[in-house]
Amino acid sequence: MYDIAIVGSGPAGLAAALNADIRNQQTVVFAGREETTYMDKAPDIDNYLGFPNTDGMELMRRFRDHIAQHEAVEIKREKVTNVMPMGTSFMINANNIFYESRSVILAIGIPKTRFMPGEQEFLGKGVGYCATCDGPLYKGKTVAIISEEVSGQEEADYLAGICQKVYYIPLYNQPVEVKQGVEVINDKPIAIEGDEAVRVLKLKNSALPVDGVFVLKKVTPLEQLIPGLEMDKGLIKVDRDMETNIPGVYAAGDCTGWPYQVAKAVGEGTVAALAAARYVDRLKK
Repeated sequence: MYDIAIVGSGPAGLAAALNADIRNQQTVVFAGREETTYMDKAPDIDNYLGFPNTDGMELMRRFRDHIAQHEAVEIKREKVTNVMPMGTSFMINANNIFYESRSVILAIGIPKTRFMPGEQEFLGKGVGYCATCDGPLYKGKTVAIISEEVSGQEEADYLAGICQKVYYIPLYNQPVEVKQGVEVINDKPIAIEGDEAVRVLKLKNSALPVDGVFVLKKVTPLEQLIPGLEMDKGLIKVDRDMETNIPGVYAAGDCTGWPYQVAKAVGEGTVAALAAARYVDRLKK
């Protein structure tokens, strides 16, 4: 079991990891499958003290090099899809591998998530975000997978073994390789429709009768990441210790709100790590 699990590897997440390790906490960072962060793409940064006239890529390189010196910190290039409170610990689902941690720090930036019509309305009524988690509910039925990532192909292959029919709609420009029996449709999804449950996935040029739709996004919507997480206008609500309304869960960086600057993210990551370390130490007594 880990002491502190950090979701996100931008400035806030790496600052949290550094300070958690300094406090001798067993720490893991879930960095996701993307090789770069939004920070890496910043062309010019001149407001981070001590680093004038730099850019995001150079600053992130320095941050990563610093973390690399702390060999006890584990970096996993896996995407977290769900965090479940389990009493005095949390179960973390990352690419369908489960990890346990005493505390969690969310440092996921601002998820650029758009919902298509019907997606939120039918959540739990035929719409899901993890095909391998909920797939057994659709055994012998017809489902569609809308995926922003190549990794969605693995989930389509899995569903092909238990569902009567699987449609796969890729939203990326890479080759698609799925099992025979998975029907690949290159069209734009525009709406999910139904009555008490999902019945139809509408595409720009057609409509698919389905029992379920799995929407696999690069970033899991915050509302689905942790059940009961309190939000304020799309941002995570925290106190001065960066703790959320769920004991043991902290948040830092852009996901907590303005100002969206490196210095603020690093500071909040530090505060969150120190607060989480105190929380874990109390649990161990």
